Amino acid sequence: MAYFLKKSNYKKGTYLQIYESFYDPERKGGAHRSYKALGYVHELQEQGIEDPIAFYQEEVIKLNQEFNAAKRAAKTRQISDESPEKLIGYFPMKNINDRLSVKKYIDLMQTATDYRFNVFDMMSALVYARLVHPCSKSKTYEEILPKLYDSYDFSLNQLYDGLEYIGCEYEKIIEIYNHQIQQLYQFDTSHMYFDCTNFYFEIDKEDSFRKKGPSKENRKDPIIGLGLLLDANQIPIGMKLFPGNQSEKPVIRNIIENLKKRNSVSGRTIQIADKGLNCAENIYHALKNGDGYIFSKSVKLLPEIERTWILLDNDYREIKDTDGNILYRIKECVDEFDYKFEDRESGTIKKFKITEKRIVTYNPKLAQKQIYEINREIEKAKLLQASQAKKSEYGDSAKYVIFSSTDKTGEETGGKVKVTMNDKLIQKSLELAGYNVLVTSELSMNAKDVYDAYHNLWRIEESFRIMKSQLDARPVYLQKEDTIIGHFLICYLAVLLTRILQFKILKNNYCSEALFDFVHNFKVARISDRKYINLTRGNAFIKEFATICNLPLTSYFLSDGEIKKMLSHRF
Repeated sequence: MAYFLKKSNYKKGTYLQIYESFYDPERKGGAHRSYKALGYVHELQEQGIEDPIAFYQEEVIKLNQEFNAAKRAAKTRQISDESPEKLIGYFPMKNINDRLSVKKYIDLMQTATDYRFNVFDMMSALVYARLVHPCSKSKTYEEILPKLYDSYDFSLNQLYDGLEYIGCEYEKIIEIYNHQIQQLYQFDTSHMYFDCTNFYFEIDKEDSFRKKGPSKENRKDPIIGLGLLLDANQIPIGMKLFPGNQSEKPVIRNIIENLKKRNSVSGRTIQIADKGLNCAENIYHALKNGDGYIFSKSVKLLPEIERTWILLDNDYREIKDTDGNILYRIKECVDEFDYKFEDRESGTIKKFKITEKRIVTYNPKLAQKQIYEINREIEKAKLLQASQAKKSEYGDSAKYVIFSSTDKTGEETGGKVKVTMNDKLIQKSLELAGYNVLVTSELSMNAKDVYDAYHNLWRIEESFRIMKSQLDARPVYLQKEDTIIGHFLICYLAVLLTRILQFKILKNNYCSEALFDFVHNFKVARISDRKYINLTRGNAFIKEFATICNLPLTSYFLSDGEIKKMLSHRF
């Protein structure tokens, strides 16, 4: 390849362009193309360039020198120094991220720092790398970032500094994204879904942030909790991290109140969460703030009169599928219910009475599954009882037995432990298998609509699963609290951009697995200076997505321009 100055004589004057010559494998010979358009000589002179031809001849000489230097360096470069493979499956999320125009606000934020790298570019690079190939930060820097089509200019130390900075400012960054999303797509906060999970750390000693607590994986490692808030269309709108030994119940209050203040969310919203977040104080605060709620409630903890109502066959309606098979049975009632909780600020007990709708469902398939699990635990308990096993060996089956210390006459002592089956609890558990109770402030809302709204909570569970599996958010090896939060912000933004693609662009016509399969596997390899081959295995999703985007995603040969078009595409 060589550069030269092309002079074209037109009626208006002499027009200058820098051209490059290159070898075209299709023609099997040399070819030329425009590298840079410069303008008419007289116009360039008016701009202050005394002799445009001589001026740009010098630029051509410099370009040729740089090219020849790069060519010499390429000859000495080892094969392993640079992979021809490029991972470009992140381009739909990049398109959305660019269109949100978040960069200008984060660039303004950065002016308060002395960083010599662009924080938004660093953050975006980590989001894209997390989407295409999640791994540790050092491996991301050394192996994944070089495989992204775009190049990024920051060191590994700057990466960690930037991660700590965005962790410290994560609420502002989420606020900026929410502001921009609201302009383009608009959140629906009439319903908001909330749930919590936790992430473990493979460390021996706790610190002020990573504490030992009840783990979802039943691990003994220190953990942190993460609360996630979705709007009615399952788009993430809030995230909160908290020490692993803290209760998750206050988190729903804090995050919703904070979200409303930061994002000027007004009007009544309905908070939807599972029984882990159902407590009198959350109900009290929801109503106090003018909001509603839909919570599930533990059937086993209900008073006797409510359990009796649940087990009565009258008033149940059957919900069937298109083939006439029973999906579940449902009934409802509206009544006044008493609640109380301890106010931590005043130390007093607050009591209140509200009119509440309660909806009970019976799912035959769920009942069958739960009865099988209960009987399995009962059989395990009986075997352990017969073999005089230790209490620690019972595990989950311990709830179906009663441990008591007795002597030969049956009197309780501090000696030998007697194990008897808890027949009352066994009977109660079998009777209530398959039943679920929802409590709601929405008295006028149809029972089936309440049920359907609650069961969209699985989207939050799916978001957690995406973080933990597709984005490989755990285990976490970072040490500083703000750096850890920065890591989870990267995971949150990856989920956010994916959900916008899934629900706002593709109208929920494709599952998350199809999207991530594309993102992980869409890759190309460079075979010449401006030509690539598509290494991706074809499938139905890629063909349909190519049609939606009007992009050559199924082509074998791809030019540099076609890839750039993908990365700058606007849905």
